[in-house]
Amino acid sequence: MRDKPSLTPPPPTTCCTFVRRIPDGDTMERDVCAVCGNIHYVNPKIVVGSVCSWDGRILLCRRAIEPRRGFWTIPAGYLEEHETPVDGARREAREEACTEIEIDALLAVYAVPRISQVQLIYRATLANGEFAPGVESLETELVAWDDIPWTELAFPSVHWALNHHRAVAGQPHFAPFANP
Repeated sequence: MRDKPSLTPPPPTTCCTFVRRIPDGDTMERDVCAVCGNIHYVNPKIVVGSVCSWDGRILLCRRAIEPRRGFWTIPAGYLEEHETPVDGARREAREEACTEIEIDALLAVYAVPRISQVQLIYRATLANGEFAPGVESLETELVAWDDIPWTELAFPSVHWALNHHRAVAGQPHFAPFANP
């Protein structure tokens, strides 16, 4: 009888010479340690963020980092380990816009398989109207709908989120959106 492979990676000094194969009981080829049988799973990254509004305007952040440095986005980024999606979205708003937010609903779940991402985007309001550029932002701004710099938005999902946010403006309940 064969031992089950460990899901916890061994210490870096013990082994792990990976080979590509389909592990027993699996259907996909993966990196498996030829010595200990440890399976190295590579899974999609989860992005969390929010469309934050205040007084009828939307908070945008001009990116200070790659990819798409200098383009506008909503506060969003990768979910950290041991963090809930809502806590991650709040943290991203603090990091990128030095603001506290109040999340009221899941706005959308976007799948971006070409870059292995799942994006959870929330609808939120600024807690007190205060914001400033964080370390990952060149500038932050509250913009009216007609002033959104559509041609300068960093990613397609920012377009989707802004349009989905507008589609449910004033609605207390709605089903989360998906990719258009």
